[in-house]
This record gives sequence, C-alpha cells and structure tokens, in this order.
Amino acid sequence: MAMQPTESDQVKQFKEFLGTYNRVTENCFMDCVKDFTTREVKTEESACSESCLQKYLKMTQRISMRFQEYHIQQNEALAAKAGLLGGS
Repeated sequence: MAMQPTESDQVKQFKEFLGTYNRVTENCFMDCVKDFTTREVKTEESACSESCLQKYLKMTQRISMRFQEYHIQQNEALAAKAGLLGGS
C-alpha cells in the first residue's frame, strides 16, 4: 500500500516545482526577450519562448523515460541476482 505524502512533503514538492518553473521562465526570458522599447511582445520573442518551453518539456520527458528504463533494468538485475542466490 502506497503511503500518502505528508503535508511537509507536499510543500517541499511545490517549492521544488516553483523553483524549476522560475528557472525555466528566467532562462527562456533571458534567451528570447531582447527588445524593451515596446510593451508589445514581438512574434519572434513569442515563438522563441514557446520553442524554449517545448524544448525543456521534451527534455524533461526524455530524462524521466530514461530514469524509468534505468530503474526497470536495475530491478530486473536485482531480481535475477536474487533468483540466482536464492536458487542455490
């Protein structure tokens, strides 16, 4: 049975999320917004920002998939090792 996260765990996760969100926002802003002479967001800036965020989301998804694959391999290796040790 999975344990429910405590309130302090939820607060910690939310703080981590906000930190990540702030870093991504700052990085994309610094990379994409160059003209401060107008209040309007230029088409190039908007496209750059969207591309920046998409790239981050795709990267995060790939890392998550690789992390899951790694854990599956580790669990299979442990199970095989336990089977060899237990079968002796």
